[in-house]
Amino acid sequence: MRVWPLVGVSAILFLPAVGGSAQERAVLFRDATEAVGLAFTHVNGSTGELLLPEVIGAGGALFDYDNDGDLDVYLVQGDSLRGTAGKGQGTGLSREQGSRGEGSAGRLFRNDLRVNPDGTRTLHFTDVTVASGMVARGYGMGAATGDYDNDGWVDLYVTGLGASHLFHNNGDGTFTDVTTRSGTDDPRWSTSATFFDYDQDGSLDLFVAHYVNFSVGMKRACFSAASARDYCNPSVYDPVPGRLFHNNRDGTFSDVSVRSGITRSVGRGLGALAFDADGDGWTDLYVATDGDPNQLWINKRGTSFVDEGLLAGVALNRAGIPQGSMGIDVGDVDGDGDEDLFVTNLDNESNTMYLNAGKGLYEDRTVEMGVFKLGLTGFGTRFIDVDNDGLPDLVVVNGAVRHLASQLQRGERYPLKQPKLLFRNDGGRTFVDITAQAGPSFDRLEVSRGLAMGDIDNDGDSDLVVVNNSGPARILLNEAARGRHWIGVRVIDGRSHRDALQTRLQLTRRAGSIWRRVQTDGSYCSASDPRVVFGLGADTASQTIRVYWIGGSVEEFSGLAVDRYWVLERGKPPRPM
Repeated sequence: MRVWPLVGVSAILFLPAVGGSAQERAVLFRDATEAVGLAFTHVNGSTGELLLPEVIGAGGALFDYDNDGDLDVYLVQGDSLRGTAGKGQGTGLSREQGSRGEGSAGRLFRNDLRVNPDGTRTLHFTDVTVASGMVARGYGMGAATGDYDNDGWVDLYVTGLGASHLFHNNGDGTFTDVTTRSGTDDPRWSTSATFFDYDQDGSLDLFVAHYVNFSVGMKRACFSAASARDYCNPSVYDPVPGRLFHNNRDGTFSDVSVRSGITRSVGRGLGALAFDADGDGWTDLYVATDGDPNQLWINKRGTSFVDEGLLAGVALNRAGIPQGSMGIDVGDVDGDGDEDLFVTNLDNESNTMYLNAGKGLYEDRTVEMGVFKLGLTGFGTRFIDVDNDGLPDLVVVNGAVRHLASQLQRGERYPLKQPKLLFRNDGGRTFVDITAQAGPSFDRLEVSRGLAMGDIDNDGDSDLVVVNNSGPARILLNEAARGRHWIGVRVIDGRSHRDALQTRLQLTRRAGSIWRRVQTDGSYCSASDPRVVFGLGADTASQTIRVYWIGGSVEEFSGLAVDRYWVLERGKPPRPM
């Protein structure tokens, strides 16, 4: 293990500025959407025909596309479903329709964060979609981020109904659509995606989850229990297998779905997340499926994958029943050094917490961990250390997929609105519902889908971007961590010059280690900040972080001053960000 002590850099105290009214300071998250200029409203293309795609999307991404040190936002847009070709296989607006300028498009917002001389921050987003050349037309669903060509600039993959897009980051503020050239297009209904290096060759491969075989020409008439027209259960459509693209390291990808075994289990895929589920040093893949057994694809040393979800205990709930699963996240919730798994489900099922029992086995401990809750349909979710005490808390954003009777009776135009949820981690033993303390942004009824997490204002805590279906996107700034200390890191694989995705980190402390993973995937149809923030509470001492690189080597970076960000790059001393 290589150890990097820090020399020649003094400690810098970097605390968030305090401001706002007493009422604003009392809440845990403040809705700053209007104040920061993020003007975006999702369009689901609803025409009264109650088509299934209307209730499934969409998500977005937090990523630093211009390498200026702060997080920019990409928001996926829907579209009209009228005029859609009826050829099956999830066909929506075609790539040709998009190139002719038909339909809506996702939006890219540049973060123009400014730190003022007095330490306060001015946060503003500028719509740079046109200037960037990033035009993803069609019926969008989700977004995934990763530097697939190892040039140091983060690229973007946008999934959709009928067409997906791979945008290459040119490094000058612009993007080029390289979907066709790269071989990553897919005419089927794509939802979540994730970049991960499954064969450890140093380049990111791409997994894309697929939902069902749908087109407008295949629409079904479905009804609620009260015999009223309603959105269909996805079980009326055939599931479509996911797709795995191998990075050829020349700007192109090869479809290795069949060869890798990924197509052997078929489910209605909605969520996707890459992590080492069995601790063997090879990155595995978990897929949340809607009404089918969830899939845990165990990586057989970069040659193939085998679905061991049933054997591992994460395919079904403790009653042995598959659930309507959407969102996913992993984190060490009980402080034992391994990663536990959380999955969001339908309103009559409760979400599910699988605790890691070791050796690739998991136990459904939903009730014991205090997260059993009926009545809400969960989509986006993230483990988030809300108050920077070192423990991963939990946020879930919700929105129904079938009409809610009470809202229907009130004449709501889109009767699927639900509040959000926030759980506090109580010492790793259980979670406590503290939604009531979160603030009005959590009480507001919306049809929430995507959720991305990251330090948007670079003040050392984790903020949220919520993407609402047929509604505005929201920027929720963290107000709970004021006065708590922290240390943030961006972990770079020195061989590839990119974020070292799926690498695990250990911050060693007297009270016990804090474990985190470098990730952008998970949640639902969304990509998050690759940087990792460790909450330290009242601790101001310099810190030591061990990096467990993919491939097995370990490096230790010591003497890291708190309340600031550091870059930890393989084979190099740490440097301030």
